[in-house]
Amino acid sequence: MSTVGRQPHTTDDSVGVLVSRASQQISELVREEMQLARAEMTQKGKRYGKGGGLFGVTGITGLLALQALTATCIAALALVLPVWASALILTAVLGIVAGGTALAGRKQIARAGTPAPEQTIDSLKADLAEIKEKAHR
Repeated sequence: MSTVGRQPHTTDDSVGVLVSRASQQISELVREEMQLARAEMTQKGKRYGKGGGLFGVTGITGLLALQALTATCIAALALVLPVWASALILTAVLGIVAGGTALAGRKQIARAGTPAPEQTIDSLKADLAEIKEKAHR
């Protein structure tokens, strides 16, 4: 009877050790996944920053071009064309420049992708699938 009494105790100890190990491994896994998410979000944030910066440059460039070149070019074109035609031509040129920088900014934001940490989500899904598979064994 003493061996029967000891078997559950030994089994309890090994179950306790297994639970402790599993708890430790899950904690480590969660920490590693959080580090991966942080790194991925940092990278995406930089891309969004570049895209936003390009949109900012678009606005500043458009404003400076409008202030500095508008009067000069209209005056120069007014020597050979009516003033209204000079103003219309200059407006079209400035619109094309602003459109080009806006497209460059949009391209940077599109390269950044969604703001969700996709690699981390995929990694977590794989981890969960593996845990479920091992739990069924």
